[in-house]
Parts: sequence; structure tokens; C-alpha cells
Amino acid sequence: MQGLLITGTDTGVGKTHVTAGLAAALRLRGMRIGVYKPVCSGAERRPDGTVVWPDLEQLHAAVDRSCSLEAICPTRLMAPLAPPVAARQEGIELSLEQMTAGIDRWREHCDLLLVEGVGGWLCPLTSTETIRDFARRLEFPVLVVSAQKLGTINHTLLTVESIRTSGLTVAGVVMNSPQPDADISAASNALEIERRGNVPVLGILGHAPGEELQPAATLVSMVELVRALVE
Repeated sequence: MQGLLITGTDTGVGKTHVTAGLAAALRLRGMRIGVYKPVCSGAERRPDGTVVWPDLEQLHAAVDRSCSLEAICPTRLMAPLAPPVAARQEGIELSLEQMTAGIDRWREHCDLLLVEGVGGWLCPLTSTETIRDFARRLEFPVLVVSAQKLGTINHTLLTVESIRTSGLTVAGVVMNSPQPDADISAASNALEIERRGNVPVLGILGHAPGEELQPAATLVSMVELVRALVE
């Protein structure tokens, strides 16, 4: 089973949007795709009282709800806080062993597993460990999602550098537009990241509101990104 870990330069940069778009595009190519998130915090309650995790709903839809939410994310926490903080509120102890065990369920059921991280690269994951520690256990190539805005050069290069010093491979960078209006840095961000970080910017995605997966322009970008990653 091949795998790809999708991390971000921060929370809210579009990791779920990119992961779901990749999953949908790869499935269109006939590949068996799995999606996995080691832990998810921040539930929402719908008017009918149903508790949902929006990120997981988006990932579930991207694989046509062909698996259970338990398979996608075995540990789901209520509070919108860093996972170990949210877990303490519920009396739960998080462990990397538990999180990596969830991946084993996918080994006979997919050709490529897309693993979405939590927050940024050094986001706390357990009481003592971060996403970086989780990634080291997996040893998957790492795709970095960054926000297309002023300041992203610094955030992206720091993330890329930390991934490399951790002994892992950076598959590339995807720049996402979490806000509808881009600032003037958008014209030069990708070039500077590629030149200074010696890393390919594999896609630049326009803004997609809500949980919309594939507006036409985004789909084209996603397909090109998929080709760069798997061919």
C-alpha cells in the first residue's frame, strides 16, 4: 500500500479540501483510494441534534461513503482544540500506537492511502508528540498545503525545512486560497517558494466556498496534481 501524508502550514489552509479533491480525482482514474485522519477535534451539532465533524463529512463524501467514519477517523473529539487538550476534557489518552493501528485496516482495501494531518506540521497530537512524530512512523512522502496569501513564503519554507530535517521526503507544495480575494503576493508566492525551497509547487487552487469539492478550475488543477504525484 502506497501512502501520502497531507500536512499544512497552519490550520484552516485547506488540507481537507485538497485531500478530498485528490481522493475524488484519483477515484475517477480507477484507483482504489483510502482516506485517513488519525484524530479529529471540533464537532458541530446540526439543528436535528446530529453531531458531525465537517472535515470527516467532506472526506467521507470524497470516497462516495464507501467506508465507515470509523475507518476514516477512529478518534473523534468534541472540542475545537488541539487533540490532546480536547482529549483530556473527555478523559481520553491519545497514543501514536492507536493512531497508526487505524492505518492497518486499510492495507488490503486500497492502492493509495491519503492521510490528512491535524493543524500544522508541529501541531500537538498526543501529550508528548506532534504530527511530525506521527509522520516519522509512517515514512510516507509529505505533501504541504499552504495558504495563498502574504506570509506564506516564510510559513511554507519553515515547514519544508522541518520535514526534510526529519528525514522525510517532501512530495511538493499545493497552494490553496482559503479566502475569495487574493492579495498582491499571489503573483510571486509560488515562484519564490520553488526557488528558495527547491521544492515544486504542484498546484495553485482557487477559492472554493464551503465543502464544494470540484469547481471546474479546481478539478483541472487536481488532475494535474494527481499526475505529478502518481505517474
